[in-house]
Amino acid sequence: MKEAQMTIPHLFRCPISLDLFEDPVTLCTGQTYDRSSIEKWLAAGNLTCPVTMQKLHDPSIVPNHTLRHLINQWLQLGTQFDPGYSSAIDSFAALKHNLESDKTTIQNKLQTLEEIRALSDEYCSSRKSCFLRLGFLPLLLELVFGRVQDQLLKDSLDFIELALSCSIKLLSLGNLEPLNMLKEESKLASLLHLFEQGTFMIKISICHLIEALASPETKEVCFIIGNTQQLLQQIVLLVYQNSEASNAGIKALSALCSSQCNRENLVRAGAIEGIITYISSCVMQGKTLTLMAMTTVEKLLELDCGKEALVNNANGVDVLVKMVFRVSDQECSDSAVGSLLIVCCDSCHVREEAIGAGVLTQLLLLLQSQCSTRTKTKARMLLKLLKSKWVEDPKQV
Repeated sequence: MKEAQMTIPHLFRCPISLDLFEDPVTLCTGQTYDRSSIEKWLAAGNLTCPVTMQKLHDPSIVPNHTLRHLINQWLQLGTQFDPGYSSAIDSFAALKHNLESDKTTIQNKLQTLEEIRALSDEYCSSRKSCFLRLGFLPLLLELVFGRVQDQLLKDSLDFIELALSCSIKLLSLGNLEPLNMLKEESKLASLLHLFEQGTFMIKISICHLIEALASPETKEVCFIIGNTQQLLQQIVLLVYQNSEASNAGIKALSALCSSQCNRENLVRAGAIEGIITYISSCVMQGKTLTLMAMTTVEKLLELDCGKEALVNNANGVDVLVKMVFRVSDQECSDSAVGSLLIVCCDSCHVREEAIGAGVLTQLLLLLQSQCSTRTKTKARMLLKLLKSKWVEDPKQV
């Protein structure tokens, strides 16, 4: 009786029986039916999907656990459930259908994406989770990366920008598993194509997707992208833009650097040079991602090729020295001193260059500041390392 009194959301009804799903299962076409109904359909010799009428190249059926959980939750809460939930489910299902349908015009799809973006901002997290439970995130990613596009028309670019924007909002809920589709060669090729040919907003959004890969759930994708040298080079080029795009590039490089296996490839792609240029502009503009950039450099300096890249950079040592005494950002100071310890350890030439750039004065100021004990210990270690050269030329103090 309780079920009868509740309005059953359209999404919870089997398309064949029109009754509430008891055991929802999904066909290879993506359509879901109640197990008993679809088994009767197939047993009658039908080899098509009842809704789409597509031929079934694979007759197997897969349990739809997500939908079943959603229905159980709805039944358990009954009339205490959010009264707008049923209508929300139906409206979300309609939005999803608009995106999936080949009959929907590009303009209607753009309007649908605008509505999704607005809804993801407006609704509480319980409503937002409906997007995830109904499979919006994998759908959006599939629409963006599903095929390599040789020619990106204006409408297509607008669609991709919006779809990526919506995807990033849904990623913020913590479900990263759909990103694993980027392990597929064709989808990775599409991502690279979009990064090379797309707008700045598309590039920024892809960087945000890559930023999300610094997670155990997606470590394999992180490794694959970290081995795509052409893409790494494109991200590094973005870092030079001195804009919102460069901030996004730094976040992507930092995420990729979280995997030790990627670091040599990052150095080879020019990450050290790009980040040093970024940090140099941070000194002038006070960018908020300075610490992320500094810690990324410090990790890359653990490699011999990383040290070589920094030492060979005309501004590398000088930029690190300028970051040693940061009154407003002590963690940056700690990272700068740690980086200088690494590069000064094996090279007398680098020690001379650092002293010439004024590192001794910076270190003494740092030791008189309220920095952490750890940072002061590093600073004393660096001073000891520089001691021989300091004695030779005391005017540098």
